Amino acid sequence: MTRRETDVRGRARKPPETNVRGRAPNRLDPIVAAAREEVTRRRELVTEAVLEEAVLRRGASDPVRGFAAALARPGLSVIAEHKRRSPSAGPIREDLALEDVVAAYERGGAAALSILTEGPSFGGSLDDLRAARAAAGLPLLRKDFIVDSYQVRESFAAGADAILLIVAALTAKQLSALHGEALALGLSALVEVHDANELEVALNLDPAPPPVIGINNRDLKTLEVDTTRTFELLPRVAGQALVVSESGFSRAEQLDELARAGVDGVLIGEALMRSPDVEAACRGLVGLPETLHP
Repeated sequence: MTRRETDVRGRARKPPETNVRGRAPNRLDPIVAAAREEVTRRRELVTEAVLEEAVLRRGASDPVRGFAAALARPGLSVIAEHKRRSPSAGPIREDLALEDVVAAYERGGAAALSILTEGPSFGGSLDDLRAARAAAGLPLLRKDFIVDSYQVRESFAAGADAILLIVAALTAKQLSALHGEALALGLSALVEVHDANELEVALNLDPAPPPVIGINNRDLKTLEVDTTRTFELLPRVAGQALVVSESGFSRAEQLDELARAGVDGVLIGEALMRSPDVEAACRGLVGLPETLHP
């Protein structure tokens, strides 16, 4: 019996056929439905042929930056997120120029950047990804609701080094296909789970578990955050992937606890974006000394 056919306790594992379809509706469902409609609209604006040309141009001129490699470095890596607003928090910071924010994150010691490109709920766009590419040299995660292969290729063309794939938004077959396409382009994928069932789906991806798994501490039904979720699910990964904890962290002592538990990365957006000094806030979380601004 192979490693993928057993769980972390050596018991036989039955590969799930789907993710958690059949569950009660949650806050993610209407957003995913809107994402599928948006893909149809964008296909009409930018044809497959035009997109393929953009993919080839990026492939020839702009090498992929190592997202997974940035998380694999010793210590806890901070993925700093540009986030204007969210369904749960409403407006966060819409007054700051994206270029200034990502440059401050880079100076502040972030290992990678997360750029929200979803429009209706989060106020982002692919132009934000392109602007971040030009303003900072860190690996870029496109954070959006990726449900179609078209989005994987447009992510690459717009300058992403990694994409977010949410298990709750996809069947296992769709997840495997999108993850495979990302890897074929050289992109990393942050495969996001919310519970033990979704984690099983992620760990059973063909042909192997993803290199990076994100554990989102936010409940999809209530939008409440419970940071203990990361610590509950972490042992189930058992060294099979790098682990990123998402949502609910704002203090250095919380990050110290994650590091001691063996978490590889933490994604932080709202706490940094609300800070009056984004760079100083990032430095404080990363553990860099303060710097004097000119």
